[in-house]
Amino acid sequence: GRTMANMAADRFTVSMDPEFAAAVRGAARASGSTVSAWMAAAAADRLRHSGLGAALDAWEAEDGPFTEAELAEAARVLGTAPADPSV
Repeated sequence: GRTMANMAADRFTVSMDPEFAAAVRGAARASGSTVSAWMAAAAADRLRHSGLGAALDAWEAEDGPFTEAELAEAARVLGTAPADPSV
């Protein structure tokens, strides 16, 4: 992936709760990263997840909802528990 070292930087200010900001600083430090690089990676992850969600919504709109068998197979492949439909 791209890092701050190989991309032009667009600086902006982000405001957050002080305790959350301290947790972000700690997570960045623990990963051996800067806060800027850590936040950029977190934002990239969020954008990928949003894009995946939109793609899955489009897939279901075209082909109908995923079946329980499809969801169970996806959970098996990903090594996660299947989503609880009651939640």
